[in-house]
Parts: sequence; structure tokens; C-alpha cells
Amino acid sequence: MVSVELYSSATCGYCLAAKNLLKQKGFDYEEIRIDLDPARRDEMLSRTGGRRSVPQIFVNGHHVGGFEELVAAERSGKLAEFAATGRT
Repeated sequence: MVSVELYSSATCGYCLAAKNLLKQKGFDYEEIRIDLDPARRDEMLSRTGGRRSVPQIFVNGHHVGGFEELVAAERSGKLAEFAATGRT
């Protein structure tokens, strides 16, 4: 089973684009709203090495990055590789 976590906020256009791309590719995801829960923002900062922008996306525990990195991973085939690892 593929685990996708997406850190986001309500006013983020790139978050919406990332969610749409994930849906289009058939991925279910857990959305983590950092604008509603400051503790989750701290968690995101810790997991990403201090990256503050949203979205921040993890696939099977692998940090993909933001929307642009998600698109690049999808185009290069790395998104499918991350999904196939089964790493959680």
C-alpha cells in the first residue's frame, strides 16, 4: 500500500495543484493542514530539514519535496519508484 502525506495550507494554489496531480495519478493521500495545527508545522519543518513552503510531499516516507519536485518525479518515473518501494 502506498502512503502519501501532503503538508498544506488553505490558501496554497500549489497545494491544490499537487492534490489534483496525485488524484489524477490514482494516489490517495493524507492532507496535513499546517495552518490549523502549529505542532504539525513543526513536524513538517523537522521532517523536511527546515523547508517552510507548502506543499511538502512524502511518498512511503520518502521526501519528494514541493509541487515542482512532485511534477519532476512524476515525469522522470521516480514517483512510481517511490510508490513501489513499500517503504513506510
